[in-house]
Amino acid sequence: MKAGLALAEGTDLARDVPGTRNRSQVAVQRIDYPVLVLGLLSVLYNGLLAYINHNIFPLSMTHVAASEGLIMAGAVLYLLKRGIYEDDLPGLLFMLFTLVVTIYVSVLNRMAFIDHFRNVLIIFCFAGLGSWSNERTLKLTFRIAALAVLIFLIFEIVDVKFYVSLVHPSDYFANTRGLKPYSFNTTGLFQNALGFPGRFSFGIIDHRSSSIFLEQVSLANFCGVIAVYLISMWDRLSRWDRMLMIATSLLILTTNDTRTMLIFSLACIAGYFVFPMIPKLFSLMLMPLIVAAGFLVYLREPNATGDNFTGRINLTMKKLMEIDPLAPLGLSVDRIAEFADSGYVYLLYGATIFGVIAFWLFVCLYPAGTTPAQRRAAHSLSLFIFLNMMIGGTAIFSMKISGLLWLVIGYMRFVDKPRVG
Repeated sequence: MKAGLALAEGTDLARDVPGTRNRSQVAVQRIDYPVLVLGLLSVLYNGLLAYINHNIFPLSMTHVAASEGLIMAGAVLYLLKRGIYEDDLPGLLFMLFTLVVTIYVSVLNRMAFIDHFRNVLIIFCFAGLGSWSNERTLKLTFRIAALAVLIFLIFEIVDVKFYVSLVHPSDYFANTRGLKPYSFNTTGLFQNALGFPGRFSFGIIDHRSSSIFLEQVSLANFCGVIAVYLISMWDRLSRWDRMLMIATSLLILTTNDTRTMLIFSLACIAGYFVFPMIPKLFSLMLMPLIVAAGFLVYLREPNATGDNFTGRINLTMKKLMEIDPLAPLGLSVDRIAEFADSGYVYLLYGATIFGVIAFWLFVCLYPAGTTPAQRRAAHSLSLFIFLNMMIGGTAIFSMKISGLLWLVIGYMRFVDKPRVG
């Protein structure tokens, strides 16, 4: 009787029938529109704001912060409406611990520093949204997001002037971030996307592509998010979804000049077969192993510099070895702006050594690891984050990347044991 009513109302049976184990067996799934809208906004809001800034009225950093705050508020309200259960305790305790660290650091430095708490709040909210999402909603969210990224990327490749007429990245970053374009930048693109001679490139376009993200680093990392989604959901995706995700990834990889995501994508192809054979707890070893490998690279070429793989690793290792002795205790947060390109150092200065340990444990232990698909998700998540932190800075913590990344991780945690609200 209850199942019949649920079908008539178009609800997700996996939510309402105890004992339902596999969402793919559900005859009818209702699209969870709050999850869909919040997931899409996390990726698209910067592009939407840039369109408004260039074509309607100028914006400021306040508008960007307010937009992000509204998305987060919507996610928190959704989770509160669903209720907080025992399954939510890992994320909730991680967020509360981070809040305590944030208060400690702010009081100690006599300045409000909430960057790390904001990053963890994004993780908590979108992992929570993913834990309540059904398969249909998750697939639709990724499908629309990938399609939007692909369309804007094609615009950018085929006709840069048309792309700039829509979003004008340099004006947007000048108005909302105070990053004035260089005098030689007359393209309207974000200056950091122009690249430089000698950088790794496939030579398809004369700059690093940015698409809907307006800057090149987020687009590169979105390719990594797609890789995590594909390796986690491959057996559940239709042929058309696979083709869309692969086409979007390939176009990003061949126009964005991203070495790290090229390596990560190839690792995920091999990982599809290898990761299911590796226990989930092995991911705890990944961060120490990556840092140790970075140290070996530094010992081999201690004088390597520049915007290449070895140069970026050396930059991070040098900053790690030059850390202020008081930084692990949170006493040097005023210097954090110096480390925007070194993720491990940035996290240590902003979150203290205790925050770093909590983040490491959560990334490694929160994902489920029972099924082969869950182990693929767990290991690809750890590799994506810890590899990125070695050669990059804060991009993986931004809502544009962290939102959908943790949405799929939250979903995979309950993929074979759906939550019943």
